[in-house]
Amino acid sequence: MILEFLIVIFGLALFEIISSIDNAVVNAHVLSTVPEKFRKFFLLWGLLLAVFLIRGILPFLIIWMTNTDLSFYEIITFAFSGDEEIKKSVHQSAPLLLLGGGMYLFLVFLSWLFLEEKKYAFLAERFIHRQYVWFYAISSVLFTAVIYISLKINPLLALSASVGSTAFFITDGFKKNAAEKEAQFLNPNVGAWSKILYLEVLDASFSIDGVIGAFAFTLSVPLILLGNGLGAFVVREFTIKGMGLIKKFAYLKNGAMYSIGMLGFLMISESFGKEYPFWIAPLNTSVLLFFFLFLSWREIRAAEKPKS
Repeated sequence: MILEFLIVIFGLALFEIISSIDNAVVNAHVLSTVPEKFRKFFLLWGLLLAVFLIRGILPFLIIWMTNTDLSFYEIITFAFSGDEEIKKSVHQSAPLLLLGGGMYLFLVFLSWLFLEEKKYAFLAERFIHRQYVWFYAISSVLFTAVIYISLKINPLLALSASVGSTAFFITDGFKKNAAEKEAQFLNPNVGAWSKILYLEVLDASFSIDGVIGAFAFTLSVPLILLGNGLGAFVVREFTIKGMGLIKKFAYLKNGAMYSIGMLGFLMISESFGKEYPFWIAPLNTSVLLFFFLFLSWREIRAAEKPKS
């Protein structure tokens, strides 16, 4: 049991780290343009807000939204007491949570694959990116297929899929708007408090990916809090000390997105009754991360070789 918990926490922390790389890079860029006292303020209070408030409350809120017959207090009580009646209710509602989260994550992956500029790891990525106009058609067909299957099983599953898709388009809009405004906030003439507020909003939108993806690993909120909290703390350390190192690993974002896509697929299939062992999500995240780290390392070595 302890080994299972450790494997899940390790996978959660690893997923939180790689899914927050973009966020950490933007944070480092913007923080480099503000005075030291504002950096310290963000790294302290931003950590408290992003880790203890958003990542602390959001898992409970998500479970409560799929168990509206339970009070928010009962959900919190269940997380730390293991009440059998509440546990049974939560597990019965798990398909709703998994399908909504899976739709959200898989759309995040498709959006990156079709629409975002990236460092191409494979020729297929370049080809797919050129077909970016197909993102909306493929997403619509996927959504329709999931709704069709859901209605045959449980109409509430269809609603869950719709909520997951809606959450994606809302948060994607925030992220795209934030990306467009990044250059503006790098301007030293922009007020420091405006930059801090911008980073807090950006942190909040990125934290949603990590929290939703966490449910592919476990439904245990304490484990999610531990794993995500540990990962978020490591990302904060990278924000302070390791940005130069992270930026050298050009394919880390690819690894994060393939991991998100695979977790989305696992969650969707689980919501329709497929069962996977507890270690499949941590293994998926670890294998993909180390594969793309290897690709990055190989490119770094090739660039360092003296040209003859």
